Amino acid sequence: MMDRRWLARTEEAAIEPELEIVDPHHHMWDTETRYGRYELEDLRLDTGAGHNVVETVFIDCGANYRADGPEPMRPVGETDYIRGRAERSDRTPGARIAAIVSHADLTLGDAVAEVLDAHVAAADGRFRGIRHAGARVDDPDVPTSRVQPPGGLYQSEAFVEGAAVLASKGLSFEAWQYHPQLGEVARLAADVPELAIVVNHLGGPLGVGRFADRREEVFSDLRRGLEPLADHRNIVVKLGGVGMTRFGTEWLQPDRPPDSDRVVRTWGDLIRWCIDTFGPSRCMFESNYPVDGETTAYNVLWNAFKKISADYPPGDRAELFAGTARRVYRL
Repeated sequence: MMDRRWLARTEEAAIEPELEIVDPHHHMWDTETRYGRYELEDLRLDTGAGHNVVETVFIDCGANYRADGPEPMRPVGETDYIRGRAERSDRTPGARIAAIVSHADLTLGDAVAEVLDAHVAAADGRFRGIRHAGARVDDPDVPTSRVQPPGGLYQSEAFVEGAAVLASKGLSFEAWQYHPQLGEVARLAADVPELAIVVNHLGGPLGVGRFADRREEVFSDLRRGLEPLADHRNIVVKLGGVGMTRFGTEWLQPDRPPDSDRVVRTWGDLIRWCIDTFGPSRCMFESNYPVDGETTAYNVLWNAFKKISADYPPGDRAELFAGTARRVYRL
C-alpha cells in the first residue's frame, strides 16, 4: 500500500518544472484496495506537486464494476465511474483526465463488439481502448494478474478474434504480461497488424519468486524479448512500473524510499536501451500511480525520468514526456 508519510522521507523538488508531461498510466479507486484509496483529489495531489502534468490517461484496474447484469458488461461500470471523475477534472484546476482505457474480455471474440460499444457510449468521447492482462508465470511466488488469465491467453483463437474486433473499431490494446511472455505479444502483433499495442511497464521484468536476485539475467532476457517487438510498427512501450514490488526490491534502501539518482542507477540503462531500440516516438514515460507509490514518490519518479533522458534532444524528450502519449491516445 502507498504510505505518503513514508514516501515523504525522501522529498525532492521537481526539476525542469516547465517540461510538459502527459501521464499515460494511472489508476483510481474510491474504495480501499491493496494500494489504498486513490481518488481525483489524490491524483491532483501528485500531479500538482511541482511537475507540469497537464493531462492523464486512466488505465483499467477493476474499479466500480457493475454489481449485476450480464458478466461481460460489468466492466462498463468502471468507465461510468471514471467518466464522472474526468468531467470533474475538466471543471477544476489541475491535470485533466483526458482518456479512459478499461477492460473487456477479448476471448468473447466477435461478441466483444457489444461491450466495446457500451464502453464508447459510457465514456462520452474519452474511450480509447482496453487492457486484458495476461500476466502470469508458473511460480506461486509471482502474483498473477487480477483477471486470473490462463496461460497462452494472447495466442488463443478467441482472443485473436476479439483483438481484431478491437482494431476494427480503432481502439488500442494494453498488453500487460511478464518478460517471459513477450513472445506472445510479438505473435499477437503479427496476427493482428492493424491493432495498436501498448506494452505496459517495460515489458514486465520480474524480480520475485525464482527471478529474485537475478536482475542482470532478467534484464538480459527482457532485452531479448523486447527486441523482436521493435520490428512491429504497431507496438509502443511504456517506460515505467519501476516502483512495483514484483519487479524486485533489492535495490531499495531499507529505511527510506529511493531518491531519483538511485532510480536512475538501477533502471536508467534499461530505459535508455528501450528508447534507443524503439525510438522516442514509440516510447512514453508513465507513473503507474498509485501502484508505483508502494516504493517511490511521484516527484522522484518524474525527476528520474528527466535525468535518464537528459542527453536526448529536446524534440525526442517532448515525444517521451507528452507527444507519444498524445498520438497513441488521440488526445
